[in-house]
Amino acid sequence: MTVVHPVSRAWITTGGTGAQNYDEFADDAEITDIIAANPHSALAIEMPHRAPDSVGKAFGDCLAEAAARLALEKAAGSYSSAEDVVVLYRITAPGEPAAYGLWSMVDTDQISTSADEPGLVIRNEDVFIAKVRERVALAESLQTLLSPVLLLQTGKGDELHAALAAATDAAGAPAATDTDQSGRTHAIWVISAGPLQDELTALAGGGELVVADGNHRSLAAQTGGLPRFLAVVTTPGSVALQPYNRLISELPVADFVERLAAAGARVEELPRPAAIPAKGTVELYAGGRSFSVVLPRAEGDSPVENLDHALVERILLGDVLGLDPGDKRVSYIGGDYPAQWLRGEVDAGRSELAVLIAPVTVDDFVAVNLARQKLPRKSTWFTPKARGGLVLAQLS
Repeated sequence: MTVVHPVSRAWITTGGTGAQNYDEFADDAEITDIIAANPHSALAIEMPHRAPDSVGKAFGDCLAEAAARLALEKAAGSYSSAEDVVVLYRITAPGEPAAYGLWSMVDTDQISTSADEPGLVIRNEDVFIAKVRERVALAESLQTLLSPVLLLQTGKGDELHAALAAATDAAGAPAATDTDQSGRTHAIWVISAGPLQDELTALAGGGELVVADGNHRSLAAQTGGLPRFLAVVTTPGSVALQPYNRLISELPVADFVERLAAAGARVEELPRPAAIPAKGTVELYAGGRSFSVVLPRAEGDSPVENLDHALVERILLGDVLGLDPGDKRVSYIGGDYPAQWLRGEVDAGRSELAVLIAPVTVDDFVAVNLARQKLPRKSTWFTPKARGGLVLAQLS
């Protein structure tokens, strides 16, 4: 019996509603600008308090507006309804291999967060509980899920990849396409009940599923008591990991370089601008100066505790700067924003410190998760991202 199921009541985009997920942005103003330029985007429903006419309102005070927007989009024909379907998904871009996935519903009771907790769905990162509460409130208000959890099939990934590629090749014209901010084309095909649907759901649920994107959304499904959550099940051959960096808007201490050295770090000033480093080294940029930093690893700690992201969180943020990971002065910046952009934020005075970190490897990511260990917050930025607003799951 597979843990992956059809969407009982789906709403399929007819075009124009595709959106970046709510947590892919460097700042809130960017969300407002995107909604203003794309008023039919699902982002206006996912983040109603960032819509141009709602800026300044609390998230909870805008839930009725989100529900009204969704109802208007359905009435205007932006979505068509379908029952008991899965949806083929292909993402393409010049110079990149095609990425594949399957939109479906996954059993919430299969989520596991530790070695002694059974389940085929492995959630792997610490989360910010305030974001989880917002996702729960939105789902309760809309009775609809708008963006998926991205799950990596680790047991039958190669078989699923081949099956999805063959199915999309044979499916004809897609039901809809959408182009994202990076120029990638997202295409979907609706698959009704039948042998192909059975084959794909069996493969998608044929091994352990690791949360590649959507730790907050998966926890929201648990917290909200949902029996199933909306997911895109993808394959290791469809994804890559990019850097996940940090910006610090205000430095609590001015002598952070000296404090790093006192904490046992090896610090060297660089003759070039800070860039994404190799694994094992962190690069910093502040006040027009760049530094290479090797943070001390503790003997006897687990491999995950000695990951670069964990060391940054524990030593740089905690011991040296005295900042909690959830502090509003810490911004988590995904791989869509290059090193030059990060340095530019510091030069413009919008931040005081850029922290550039090597990406986690796919092999390290899978190994950590299969061992049921947790990664530090915001340490994996998978590309390509599954696009929100293409397939919605009605809960009621």
